[in-house]
Amino acid sequence: MSQAPASSGKQWFGHPQGLSTLFFTEMWERFSYYGMRGILVLYMTNAVSGMAMERGTATAIYGLYTAGVYLLALPGGWFADRLVGQKQAVFIGGVIIALGHFSMAVPSDTMFFLGLVLIVIGTGLLKPNVSAIVGDLYPEGGARRDAGFSIFYMGINLGAFLGPLVCGYLGENVNWHYGFGAAGVGMVLGLIQYKLGSRQLEGAGEITTAAGEKRPWNQLFIGLSAVAAIAATLFGLQRAGTIAITLQGFAGATGVIIVLLAFLYFGYQLLFGGLDTTEKKRLVVIFLLFVGAALFWSGFEQAGSSLNIFAEDKTNRTIFGWLMPASWLQSVNALFIIIFAPVFAALWVALSKRDVSPSIPAKFGIGLVLLGGGFFVMRLAAQAYDATGGAVGPMWLVVTYFLHTAGELCLSPVGLSGVTKLSPRRLVGQMMGIWFMGAALGNLIAGLAAGESNDVRLFTNVAITSIVSGLVFLIFAKLIQKLIGNLK
Repeated sequence: MSQAPASSGKQWFGHPQGLSTLFFTEMWERFSYYGMRGILVLYMTNAVSGMAMERGTATAIYGLYTAGVYLLALPGGWFADRLVGQKQAVFIGGVIIALGHFSMAVPSDTMFFLGLVLIVIGTGLLKPNVSAIVGDLYPEGGARRDAGFSIFYMGINLGAFLGPLVCGYLGENVNWHYGFGAAGVGMVLGLIQYKLGSRQLEGAGEITTAAGEKRPWNQLFIGLSAVAAIAATLFGLQRAGTIAITLQGFAGATGVIIVLLAFLYFGYQLLFGGLDTTEKKRLVVIFLLFVGAALFWSGFEQAGSSLNIFAEDKTNRTIFGWLMPASWLQSVNALFIIIFAPVFAALWVALSKRDVSPSIPAKFGIGLVLLGGGFFVMRLAAQAYDATGGAVGPMWLVVTYFLHTAGELCLSPVGLSGVTKLSPRRLVGQMMGIWFMGAALGNLIAGLAAGESNDVRLFTNVAITSIVSGLVFLIFAKLIQKLIGNLK
């Protein structure tokens, strides 16, 4: 457990001074993450200066990588809670992330894959725990805490906006490995300011151990040993020719495992979890939100794969004779978030005051329909390209990202808040883990689906799936709301 900090001391725009430290730490971490992500698939598929991978192989790697980031948030939270505390876990995670980016800056396939693994591990340590420290800064809770998270969220999107601009320009216009290295430099800057500003955290994120209580380092050793044994066994069976493991097959199997784990967990809690009737009904709603989130992210996360490839190969990016890097379009979503997040927040408040605010399932439905609308726009763009054989304008992607951003603002913060409210008190942490699993599943599906080389077919399938799913949520919104009860 972490200690609650004192609420006194210097202020930063009316908030604890420590918020500035966490704001810039997360800004630089997201700079590095989205900067590298913006050029990842482009580098893997580039036949001249990249790795010359087939599209399906590259996007499967992308899906496994992005899914891994979310899956490792679960053990990352355990590592902080039980062993070192959130404050130390954030620093350790940042160091590992930086090492990962610098590994990818070395022109070697081995170092490239090592870098991806390190970034997944480091992000799993940093991402959930830096958010937990933000909460620790506000032991009083309330609206001030919500406002603090809103400021922190702006830091996330500022980094996500700047990262593709810097890393994308260096990667596409100078050298891919310079782009990967720039992401590492960004993470190092974040670590420096985190260390310099750590005294401002006032005890937030520190681990407290009861007298005589030992930290379970042996459990960490056992877990790591089990993972190493499974990996060694699979590698040995592959080398012996007993089994044939492909990237797509491994990614697909991982997705099946995530789905089975989710079904088993929800089934166990419903049957043997000792929940009352109201809690069981709300658990069913959380499962539906898990499904909706997985469907949403399976489309939304095409941004770094199929939509990025479309920007590179089929979009006219020439501005006054200068070719804009394809990865720069990855910054559009973050820019729209910065602009429209306050608008949507004010909209929900205004509708709530009039008692006409959409319910949680209705917002999920709206978000999925907007996502599908964005892919319908891309279907038209792909058809226009096929009809003329000439590159289409970038506004197709800009409009798509606007619709996707609007969908994200309907679904993502609402889902996150909804899960915390609907969860039985003793299962809140586990339910957040389930939410991360939904995001991981969606990212994995996004990577696998993006391997489809026919863009018209891909965008059509995603559009239909998203819109139909959204309509199902809207049609059954009132029924789902009955399961929720009077909870707002």
